[in-house]
Amino acid sequence: MKLELTDSRRLTGANLFWDYPSAIIDAAVEGAPSALVSAWDDRVQSLLDAVGYADEKTCHRIFDGGVSLVISAPIDVLYSMCELNEVAWACAAHEVGAGAMPDLDEEIPRLHRLFDEERNPPLLALQKAAREHGVPFLWDDDEVSLGYGKSTLTWPPDQLPSTEDIDWSSIGSIPVALVTGTNGKSSTVRMTAAIMAAAGYRAGLTSTDFIRVGDREIDRGDYSGTGGARMLMRQPDVEMAVLEVARGGLLRRGLGVEHADVAAVTNVAADHLGDYGINSVEELIPAKFIVRRALHPGEPLVLNADDEGVVAYAATLPCRIAWFSLDAKNARIEEAIGQRGQACYLRDGYLHAHVAGTERRIVHVDDIPATRGGIVRYNISNALAAVSIAVALGISDQAIRAGLAAFQGDESDNPGRGNWFEHDITRGGRSGTVRILVDFAHNEHGMQALAETVRGVASDRVVLLMGQAGDRLDKDIGDLVRAACGMRPDRLLIAELPGYERGREPFAVRALIHRFAVNEGIPESAIDAFDSPAEATARALDDARPGDLIVLLALTQRSEALDLV
Repeated sequence: MKLELTDSRRLTGANLFWDYPSAIIDAAVEGAPSALVSAWDDRVQSLLDAVGYADEKTCHRIFDGGVSLVISAPIDVLYSMCELNEVAWACAAHEVGAGAMPDLDEEIPRLHRLFDEERNPPLLALQKAAREHGVPFLWDDDEVSLGYGKSTLTWPPDQLPSTEDIDWSSIGSIPVALVTGTNGKSSTVRMTAAIMAAAGYRAGLTSTDFIRVGDREIDRGDYSGTGGARMLMRQPDVEMAVLEVARGGLLRRGLGVEHADVAAVTNVAADHLGDYGINSVEELIPAKFIVRRALHPGEPLVLNADDEGVVAYAATLPCRIAWFSLDAKNARIEEAIGQRGQACYLRDGYLHAHVAGTERRIVHVDDIPATRGGIVRYNISNALAAVSIAVALGISDQAIRAGLAAFQGDESDNPGRGNWFEHDITRGGRSGTVRILVDFAHNEHGMQALAETVRGVASDRVVLLMGQAGDRLDKDIGDLVRAACGMRPDRLLIAELPGYERGREPFAVRALIHRFAVNEGIPESAIDAFDSPAEATARALDDARPGDLIVLLALTQRSEALDLV
């Protein structure tokens, strides 16, 4: 049997497997892994007994080409439990004929030392007391905190107070929403934050682009993981929070907060398949649904009733579901209304909310700038998700309308996601308007939605700029190109993404896109190749004609592209 340990890491919060922090190994396995898993489990149990953690649990997940091996652990010994997991793995690998047997006379004393050095009884005491008092608890390698927002108390992990010295009555929480999904989560988060602000709250948000409280930008970068969540919740001026929760962070570390008041899944489609043993959309769906683990019984899980995979998986869960849909006659919507539950839907141009038997007409799509008069259907769906979250949090309809009206969806409040520009130009003796759309569409599902929008915009010529990172499967790139060709581009600019080859040779992805585009009927004469998105953007703008619609898929060098536009 051929084995390779591909990753060993901590899961610091609720995760794909269960609600416990854990140590996890991901491994590539050629052949049936059942004997390996059995040997691993036996070794884990004996090692846990040896180091005094016999009550910890194990589980595993077998996937195509590999296996994940998981051990629960108290939060103060997660690093040591990773070491124990690796020793158990090496023993199991030896037992199935794939490696040398570790010297347990050396390894067990070493593990004892590691656990002894890492233990932090005050940390566990603080965690236990926080649960008893119903107080938010956050921890990481650098800080431990109680409460959210203005009531937050924070200490270094090696300087924790006695639980008797804390005024527990002074520590509070704030309303928190989680948003995940394959596409639309960033826009939904920012729409929700705008609604929170319109309701009079100083709204905090995390996203793949920045972390912010009100108008105060704390930092730029990808803060859609556990670190961003904890940083935001410790800000003293945040009064209500909405967190973007990305697939990578969920699988790498688990949830960044223990509890949220509402969680939403915008959709689940093929993207980043092959990472962490997630090889299909069917396997990706449970990963996105990790956010449900932050909800207490009865708290709403907001779901897209237009996504068949989401609907099917939701039927297996004992959760309270708040559905949203672009179709008022969707079966899930009608069922929710009949059961006096919560549903949000589009009907006659208006976004409606139906709660506990009462229908509320919230806002017309014409009054939501990000939908561009209803042309951008995917932003209507995102707005419905944001409305669902706001309704669940008890925000007024007036504030919802004001927040959605304030959210322009432009390069300022939603950079690189459905940003529209218009320029009047004169060229070749003709005068007219050039429309430019800058978007982040990077997978088949998102590209199909974007293509639907582009087909709804009158233009003399469609100019499309696209590229892709090298860590996608050939099939996924082909599906992306096929969806992009649904825009019926008159000219296709293919850009290399320098630094994003991710295991492929330079220009290999560019050539692959070219081949797939030709297969889809794009003439060779209509295709040009460029060494970077910025170079391709400059050419598209230089060659623009009145009546053009230029679609820039800005996956990298987004700020440079926006500056040029």
